[in-house]
Amino acid sequence: MLEVSEDVRAEIGDDEADSLLAGAHAPDSYDCTSCRQPGDSLRERTSTVLFVGEETAVLAFAHARCIPSQVVPVDEQQLRGAVASISQGGAATVPEPAIPVQAAAAAPAPQVSQVSPAALVTIPEPINPSPPGRPQPAVLGVTCGIVLCGDTQHAALVIEPTGPVGRPGSSSGEDEFLSLLTEHGFQLVQDVNRAPARPRAGWSVLMAMGQLHAILQPSATGGSAAWWQAHQALQVTPAWRAAAARKSEVIMFAVPAGAVGRQPREDLLRVALDRAAARGVLAAGMLPLAGT
Repeated sequence: MLEVSEDVRAEIGDDEADSLLAGAHAPDSYDCTSCRQPGDSLRERTSTVLFVGEETAVLAFAHARCIPSQVVPVDEQQLRGAVASISQGGAATVPEPAIPVQAAAAAPAPQVSQVSPAALVTIPEPINPSPPGRPQPAVLGVTCGIVLCGDTQHAALVIEPTGPVGRPGSSSGEDEFLSLLTEHGFQLVQDVNRAPARPRAGWSVLMAMGQLHAILQPSATGGSAAWWQAHQALQVTPAWRAAAARKSEVIMFAVPAGAVGRQPREDLLRVALDRAAARGVLAAGMLPLAGT
């Protein structure tokens, strides 16, 4: 069930590639390097992803539905940190690409800008991540990309938590992330080509000095409060910033954990969004842009 692309084969050599395909060095189980969820190379199609630095390379594995087999250039220092963690027996997190993989010629927009690492945030009520019953920090993955709706390019944010998000006080363990958002006016998406409506007043995307700072939600005391806030202002690509400024709005897509994963190119991100919409697990809202 393993997939080894020609680029990966060229880097690791035919002998190693054939050994992997024969099952000699491939793990039966793994944590997907894209969505971070468990994978089984014996039962589901699995991609080999080779992270390459200046002197070091790390071979990782991912669900084929999340990311195709490919070579991804990364910062050498980050890659050595991952190797050190592996050699010490710890859980290694392979870093995000320092330079995203070049988008294919058929991609509808420039390459994706990935926020790395995911920001550690506290989600205020009414959204409260697991474990249930207590306000806890949650990790949200935030990806910035340009999405084509009809023939119009929109700046978009894709929000994906690393685990289930429940209601305050709930002990069911159910993931109610999308339900909580739809109660605020976000809509389940059936067709990504159609731009979504705006959610309840008070939601917006805060930019300052060309950097992404926060997503704001209506406050119970009036005005707005941070629903998500970056610990450090996040850089976005000039194309993303221009698209957001041109329409003074940003589409916020939201999916439950593991529904989209971290995609290295905008064409792959679009495919993942279309799949999430087909499964009924994609919510969206058009948020006005606050700041510049």
